[in-house]
Amino acid sequence: MARNVEFNEEEAIRKAMEVFWKKGYSGASLRDLTDAMQINSSSLYNTIGDKHALFVRCIKYYTESRIEEAKKRAASEKSPLTALINFINDAVTFITNGETTCMAVKTAFEVAPDDDSIKAILKADNDFTHIFVRSLIEKARKLGEMQEDEDPEVLTDYIISAYTGWYESYILHKDPIRITKMARYLVAQLKQ
Repeated sequence: MARNVEFNEEEAIRKAMEVFWKKGYSGASLRDLTDAMQINSSSLYNTIGDKHALFVRCIKYYTESRIEEAKKRAASEKSPLTALINFINDAVTFITNGETTCMAVKTAFEVAPDDDSIKAILKADNDFTHIFVRSLIEKARKLGEMQEDEDPEVLTDYIISAYTGWYESYILHKDPIRITKMARYLVAQLKQ
């Protein structure tokens, strides 16, 4: 009779996510993943599936966690402009304090070009971010916190492109002051 597999699946997904985040999809071996999850490979196959299925679960967990955190942080602010500035500053903190780059950005280059399921998850994450940032901009404009002469769509694309580029800059230069200065410049432009 087969033994029931008992483990905290969410905790196991989080641990596997950390392995994928550090080593990438290609660099993470099945052994690395099962060791981190503290399960054997048959338990992985019986509960989650293969390495790709686990990776899909990890990317979903990562993006859903970021979405929930962004919503929670924005809801705690009365000023949409302050919420937007906090969002930008949170990106700076994440970039400059993290050991690795954004898992979504990393995955976009490593896996998404050839994997439609991963591409769909990352697109949904990007779509959320776009709607989220644009909404904050539109609310800030209505409250008079930002000028109305800026196109919210273009400004949203600009903000997302800017902080996404900071990840690359930090990987290449490891210069937190550089990232902080770019963020300050961006925030100053929003306040004009």
